[in-house]
Amino acid sequence: MWLLFAADSAFFAGSTAVLVKCGIRRTDSTVATAVRTIVVLLMSVVMVMIVGSGSTITQISGKTWLFLVLSGLATGASWLCYFKALSRGDVNKVVPVDKSSTVLAMLLALIFLHEEISLPKCIGLAAVACGIFLMTEKKESADKPHGKGWLLFAVLSAVFAALTSILGKIGIDGVESNLGTAIRTAVVLVMAWLMVLITGKTAEVRKIPGRELLFICLSGLATGASWLCFYKALQGGPASVVVPVDKLSILVTVLFSYIVFHEKLSKKAAIGLALLTAGTLLMLF
Repeated sequence: MWLLFAADSAFFAGSTAVLVKCGIRRTDSTVATAVRTIVVLLMSVVMVMIVGSGSTITQISGKTWLFLVLSGLATGASWLCYFKALSRGDVNKVVPVDKSSTVLAMLLALIFLHEEISLPKCIGLAAVACGIFLMTEKKESADKPHGKGWLLFAVLSAVFAALTSILGKIGIDGVESNLGTAIRTAVVLVMAWLMVLITGKTAEVRKIPGRELLFICLSGLATGASWLCFYKALQGGPASVVVPVDKLSILVTVLFSYIVFHEKLSKKAAIGLALLTAGTLLMLF
């Protein structure tokens, strides 16, 4: 059952990137992150109410609280970097770099969670790394004046996303997954709005165009669904398998970005996508 939840997480995560891109054409990425986190939190709280796990919050251990908070902080940092990267670069370039968190997460799972790594997984890691390199070698678009500025934010997003997976795996142990998701989302919400305050962008919240606000909210719903499925999967399955399945969301993203933004893959990028996908599937063994 956890594998089904991981697959659902991949679908919703894949649609999130495209929805976010539609919502930050004129809206500041930090402001968009703060607004959409409200939607994710509301969705998480509703799920907690439906399953009735709210009363167990007093039974959560100090260790679990610590790792849930740390996971939330890592998630917040990953989001801020990810949306900044999306605001500067093509979806088909940013997303593959972000998905390199798969490699980092597996290495961290091996070191800190003592999960086994087989020969197919090692080959898969190499294939994913090669695939990411080929996909990010695509020529810069003429309408992108920011050059490689997106790359740093995409790499930071991947690093924090990898930390999120490991911290989340530890923190979700001993707590109902929906409640754990709600707690860490609350941490992300506080962090996101602090960033809005620190950067002096509170006035921009009222200036968000109606159409972009719709897409930002839809991206929040997609993210909430992805998180709920992802942490349900993490609770039942190994992080070294759940994370690669979740990262197959890139297939959904590439398809949607082609339909919505008409972003096409070069031959080199298509080969990279094939390698990335094959490597991800190999990591399931």
